[in-house]
Amino acid sequence: MKGILGRKVGMTQVFTKDGKLIPVTVVEITPNVVMQVKTAEKDGYSAIQLGVVDKKEKRANKQEVGHAKKANTTPKRFLKELRNIDGEYTVGQTLSADVFEVGEIVDVTGTSKGKGFQGVIKRHNQNRGPMGHGSHYHRRPGSMGTMLPKRVLKGKKLPGHMGMETITIQNLQIIEVNANENYILVSGNIPGAKNSLVLIKSAIKNNSKKAEFEVISYAEETVVDDVSNVTEVEETSNEETTTEETAVVEEVKEESAETEATEEKTVENEEA
Repeated sequence: MKGILGRKVGMTQVFTKDGKLIPVTVVEITPNVVMQVKTAEKDGYSAIQLGVVDKKEKRANKQEVGHAKKANTTPKRFLKELRNIDGEYTVGQTLSADVFEVGEIVDVTGTSKGKGFQGVIKRHNQNRGPMGHGSHYHRRPGSMGTMLPKRVLKGKKLPGHMGMETITIQNLQIIEVNANENYILVSGNIPGAKNSLVLIKSAIKNNSKKAEFEVISYAEETVVDDVSNVTEVEETSNEETTTEETAVVEEVKEESAETEATEEKTVENEEA
């Protein structure tokens, strides 16, 4: 198993060369530093601890500062431990987006959006009662239970706090990996709000690798390219105009020389 921490940026869509549209989620991958390596001989299990997002040293306690110095880095705001990791890692090693490859199947874990206090219709998707004809039951939870226990049984679906839960969506596919710009495109949607922390790790139920999609890439022209093109066109036009002007000047000089020669000949003939 392998994994990495990132931030959810938002959703977009990409097109394949076959004309298929794929909705994807953009995950920004900031440098992940290996803060600690645990072994089965010393700790009883194998795992690594990843740290992301720098934290000011004055806001960290002595334990956090000392823990970060062992990895030759600054204190981190978020720490996450991953067990049963494949491969060898060293303390202080930095992981980037190229940990995963295009086509791999992954599980994404994040914290869902907080909805606050909600009723049973929104929280548990229950149906409402009739809205007219003298009915007094509209959006309430309904019966609290039978008369025998004389209490509300555990597990009853009632109004309450909704959201802010750890949710894992399984079997998503890596569509694109860009190590230069530090982002990963994951198929479908993932839990969490924008700029929220998410964990991408190898899929538990499906470790096979699917076929890669040939995504269409677009090359955008920048303003600098446009300006350079305009300057090149202007230079070429200026060169053409200068050549035309020189040709016209030479023609005028030749005509003036011919007229002077003819005038001299006429004067000589008259004198003779």
